[in-house]
Amino acid sequence: MSHTSTSAPTSREAQKARTRRSLLDAGLRLLEHQSLSSLGLREVTRVVGVAPAAFYRHFRDMGDLGVALVEESLGSLHGVVQEILAGPDDEAARIERTVSAIARYVREHPTHIRFVVRERHGGVPAVRAAIGAELDRFAEEVATALAADEVSEGWSERDMRMLGELFVDHMVMTASAFLDAALGEGPDEASVARTARRRLQLISTGRRHWLEG
Repeated sequence: MSHTSTSAPTSREAQKARTRRSLLDAGLRLLEHQSLSSLGLREVTRVVGVAPAAFYRHFRDMGDLGVALVEESLGSLHGVVQEILAGPDDEAARIERTVSAIARYVREHPTHIRFVVRERHGGVPAVRAAIGAELDRFAEEVATALAADEVSEGWSERDMRMLGELFVDHMVMTASAFLDAALGEGPDEASVARTARRRLQLISTGRRHWLEG
C-alpha cells in the first residue's frame, strides 16, 4: 500500500509564501527613500537574493507589488477606524480616541504610512487607484457610523459622505504630520496632537450647525 506524501507541496508553498513576504518587505524598505515609480524590480530581487524572473511568480509588475503593499498598509487600519467609531459618540471622547489611535498606528507602522502618504499622489496609476479605493471605503464606514448620531438627523446621504471624506482627509493629514514629527521635522508630536484635536473640534462645531445654514 502506497502513501502519497504531502510534505513536499506544503514545503514549496511555504517557501513561496516566504519569498513573497521577503519581496514585500524589501520593497517597503527600499520605498522609505524613493518613490515606487523610480524603484526597479531588480533592486528588490537583489535585496531578497532571488533571480529577477522569480519576481513574476508573485507579482505581475512593480505596480502589482505596490497594490499588495497598499492592501497590507491600510487593511489593518479598518479595525482601528471601527474601534474609534464603536465607542461612545461623545464628541470629546471620540476626538481623543481618533488622535490617539492615529498616533499609535503611525508609531507601530511608520514605513507603511510613509508609503501610503507618498504614493497617494504618486506616479503609479494602479497604486493611486488602490489607495483611493481604500480611502473611499474608510469614508463610507465613517459616514455610515456618524449617520447614527443624533446630530446627523436630517442630513442627506451626500452630505454624510462629504463628512466621512472630511474625517478621512483629516486622518491622512494627521498621520503625515505625526510621521514628520517622528523624523524631527516640523512641530513635535504633542503639537501635532493638539492641532489635530482642534481641527476635529472645528469639524464637530460645523457639523452641529450645518443644517442651520
